[in-house]
Amino acid sequence: MIRRAQGFYEHFVRKDGTKTRSTHYCAGCGHGIIHKLIAEAMAELGIQDESVFISPVGCAVFCYYYFDCGNVGSAHGRVSAVATGLARSLPGKVIIGYQGDGGLGAIGFNNAFQAANRGEHFAMFFVNNALYAMTGGQMAPTTLPGQRTTTTPWGRDVVTTGNPLKVCEVFDQLESPVYIERVSVADTKRIMQARKAIRKALEIQRDGKGYALVEILSPCPTNMHMDPVKAAQFTIDDMEPIFPLGCLRDRSGEPTATPMAIPRSTITEVIGADGNSRDPVIDPDLTEQGLKFSGFGGQGILSLGLIIAKAASASGRFVSWFPSYGPEQRGGSASCSVIIGGRDIGSPIVDSPDVLVAMNQQAFERFVPTVAIDGTVLYDESIPVTVTAPEGVSLIAFPATRLAIEQGGVSKAANTALLGAMTEMGLIDLPEDVVVEMLKDSFAAKPELIPKNMEIFQAAKDWAREHLC
Repeated sequence: MIRRAQGFYEHFVRKDGTKTRSTHYCAGCGHGIIHKLIAEAMAELGIQDESVFISPVGCAVFCYYYFDCGNVGSAHGRVSAVATGLARSLPGKVIIGYQGDGGLGAIGFNNAFQAANRGEHFAMFFVNNALYAMTGGQMAPTTLPGQRTTTTPWGRDVVTTGNPLKVCEVFDQLESPVYIERVSVADTKRIMQARKAIRKALEIQRDGKGYALVEILSPCPTNMHMDPVKAAQFTIDDMEPIFPLGCLRDRSGEPTATPMAIPRSTITEVIGADGNSRDPVIDPDLTEQGLKFSGFGGQGILSLGLIIAKAASASGRFVSWFPSYGPEQRGGSASCSVIIGGRDIGSPIVDSPDVLVAMNQQAFERFVPTVAIDGTVLYDESIPVTVTAPEGVSLIAFPATRLAIEQGGVSKAANTALLGAMTEMGLIDLPEDVVVEMLKDSFAAKPELIPKNMEIFQAAKDWAREHLC
């Protein structure tokens, strides 16, 4: 009986709006068969609405045209990285990665290997056709000894290029993977075995048991320069002796850990809040605020952002803190981004800050053009204004360094002065007592510094109230 495959969209809508029931693959390509097996397994297991499929760069780049489930595209070789992020941020969902020889075996090998070593909760389907298909049939890590490709016209020389990479065997050395199997789609018997392996990998994800890898040997008639029948036979006769079929590991019946999930109070683990944090409370009415702190390493830029992030966490807000700095421990460029909101934060990156704090001219010139409309730039008064701020952006000069020297005798406490000014001006919507507590907490290892910093904090508040508010 012939029936329409399940798990696919009714029609494959292209960018130009046209609808078709045809894929973009060449005649005899194994991708179409593999897609059908994955789609049918999702449908039969009833997991389509719980699944997210990650398309690679390569011949399978347009998978999102076909699979009737959640779809995400990835950069070349980074499917495992994207899958890791999705699995951790969406615990309990079925995450499906899909890659070819180049994406997983070459540029993305470390991503894939490390994800397998960590036992991330996703299924990876690795399509091995022994060459780079989309880019013209070049030698891949899996190209066979003596196999001719566009970059090995006389055949692969293992003396100069090494032997084919056996991904399943390499991953089988790791402790964490739950399931590893190599199958083929070169003929009907092999397709039936591939169907079982693909279903098994998805069942493992449905049940939250851990990492699963299924390698699939697949013909590529176009780049093998053979008709579909001969390409399929090449897959059987030439590829299988190098890449033997079979299950290398199946621990799906053993007790396993529950799916990895990042707790909502992740900031506690990241910044070491030592009990000051609490689980964030969802507040749809709280507008997400992005702040960027920038200057030289050693000016306390990262510490300033960290204090505010801790205060937000201790106030029950959703918060992220993301540092960025050069190779120099002191003197190099440094910045950090802080996002505070009333719901889950999708990305820690702040491209258009609502508030920018700049402590040197280089940071001022670099980030002022990026500030959001109606945003605020708070900068040390010693910085010359050399760039024009976007329309609607407020530039506020503040004597942070001068106040720090006058009150405490140390310019390094300028970040404390900036914290006081931000608190007084309402640039951070956080309870002042919590901000003060986190400021004190930042000097827990050197409590003798707390009194002077509190004087600087208060002096900054007084100055801001008199001159800026």
